[in-house]
Amino acid sequence: MRIVVFEVHDSDSDIFDKIMEIVESHSDIECLRVKDEPMLSLPGLEIYPGRRKIYRDRREINLTTKEYDLLCLLAANRGQVLTYDQIYRKVWGEDSYGDESNAIGCHIRHLREKIEDNPSDPGQLITVKGLGYKLKKRAD
Repeated sequence: MRIVVFEVHDSDSDIFDKIMEIVESHSDIECLRVKDEPMLSLPGLEIYPGRRKIYRDRREINLTTKEYDLLCLLAANRGQVLTYDQIYRKVWGEDSYGDESNAIGCHIRHLREKIEDNPSDPGQLITVKGLGYKLKKRAD
């Protein structure tokens, strides 16, 4: 017996339903359904917090722990400016000592290279000069 696991995206749901009808009509095939999991959706990005997985245009991208934590923090507060101090305390889990902007900036640069179409002119991950960063809302 072979077990097949499908990952279904909203645009694939009709096709998946038809496939499942065919599979379920064969009594010799055991069908196991995987329940849906929560997902954060950003333009071009899907974040699955339960698995700590990020997909860009349906391709998995590998992030470091800090990059992942940064992205999730900014996504959870999308549209709001988070200061360097707020970001450092949440992601690094300790109080900052005034030089945190360099550490954060380095991780943001690497994150932009992975999630932005043009990292030198970011469309989503915005710098608020002298203050911090924010993830752009769709209407910004």
